[in-house]
Amino acid sequence: MNDLDGSDKIVPYFVHEGIVARQERTINRLWVLCIIIFIAFVGSNAAWLYCESQWEVYETSQSVDQDIDTGDGDANITGIGDIYGTSEADD
Repeated sequence: MNDLDGSDKIVPYFVHEGIVARQERTINRLWVLCIIIFIAFVGSNAAWLYCESQWEVYETSQSVDQDIDTGDGDANITGIGDIYGTSEADD
């Protein structure tokens, strides 16, 4: 280690070993934390997919035919779902 004035300082070996041992424990704890976070990520996605699979998606369609007497002629109205039909009057 260099000091600002250029002189070298000597660190005792047992201090260095203590620092390295502390860093190794920190690294091991970080690996355990990464594994726990990954398991939580996979678990939350599995729970979300299980919840979504409980619902069944289906579509319905409806067709309506109406005959209306308008006096001048018959009007036929046809509608399917959200699409509104057209009317045709017989003259």
